[in-house]
Amino acid sequence: MMHGFIDRVTSAGQLKDALDVGSQRVRGIADRVSKASLRNQDGFALPSSHMPEPGTAAEGNATSDVDLEAEMTDLADAQIRFEATSKLLAKAYEQVRSSIRDK
Repeated sequence: MMHGFIDRVTSAGQLKDALDVGSQRVRGIADRVSKASLRNQDGFALPSSHMPEPGTAAEGNATSDVDLEAEMTDLADAQIRFEATSKLLAKAYEQVRSSIRDK
């Protein structure tokens, strides 16, 4: 009965898609930063006992292909966009709830 109703009367579907894209963007940034700091290894998959010795990975040229400052700026941008989109989505759902309650 209500299948597709919310997408027809609100932009909730587009906002949900934007949240998914934002999540993928943050995962990509996290992966690049992780690999840059651990000599192109997947840092999130390694146990803490496999951390490189101080001065080997972080201070070497392992981060030369990744601009950490730019990545952190992109991460902040993604976070702001995600927060704004989630608030818009919450507002869209609240409008639907309000209109259903009022009927």
